[in-house]
Amino acid sequence: MSSRTLAGMMVEIEGDGEPIMLVHGLGGTSNTWQPLLPALAGMRVIRPDLPGAGRSVTPKGVIDVPFLANALIRLASELGIETMHLVGHSFGTLVAQHVAATRPALVRSLTLFGPIIEPADVARERLRGRAKAVREHGMADVADQVASAGLASSAAQDNPTALAFVRESHMRQDAEGFAKSCEALAGADRAAASAIKCPVLAVAGDEDAVSPPGNAYQLADEIKGARAQILSGCGHWAPVEKPNECRQLLSEFLRG
Repeated sequence: MSSRTLAGMMVEIEGDGEPIMLVHGLGGTSNTWQPLLPALAGMRVIRPDLPGAGRSVTPKGVIDVPFLANALIRLASELGIETMHLVGHSFGTLVAQHVAATRPALVRSLTLFGPIIEPADVARERLRGRAKAVREHGMADVADQVASAGLASSAAQDNPTALAFVRESHMRQDAEGFAKSCEALAGADRAAASAIKCPVLAVAGDEDAVSPPGNAYQLADEIKGARAQILSGCGHWAPVEKPNECRQLLSEFLRG
């Protein structure tokens, strides 16, 4: 495995074969995908930390969805990739949809864990409030809130490791980068479903309060060749909460 700075992002690259790019969500990093790596043996796995997230530098200007989508497109170009599988989680699913809609020839398939179509008005206001809060008080309160509310109701008792991971993932974020990413999601528009031409798998948890199962079903209805899969006893962080199920779904989808 190598870690390199490409297209303004810190990127982990490992393996050989067909390229697959994994795009984390708000508060996530390339480590969101660590549990799923066994399903990707024999592939060239590319895991960026988006601008302003994880180990990547926070840009001086505004972060928005077109900026992030263009960063992924530029990363693919710098790596000489002409076509790839694209996987997203949470906010990363929205960015991935925009990449697939604007560059359909680049994206061979699209896998969306906790898919976001676009935020509702109340969610936009909450995200702007969260950006303000972390600028004033840092990441601790938000980390506790997200770790508590983002997972299945049984996580504290039955899956404390997932709870710890989600909290730590947020605690390690640069507050300004996270605030800008919150504002990017708050101002985001949906991608044009009719422009997405590749096979799509949308996976949602039945206890996901951030991206409820209805989002996965809606995408399956709107995008030709898409299908939805709902995971029982799962919240918003499916790759961390249900790694075995997600590994199987991803492997079968990519190799099917």
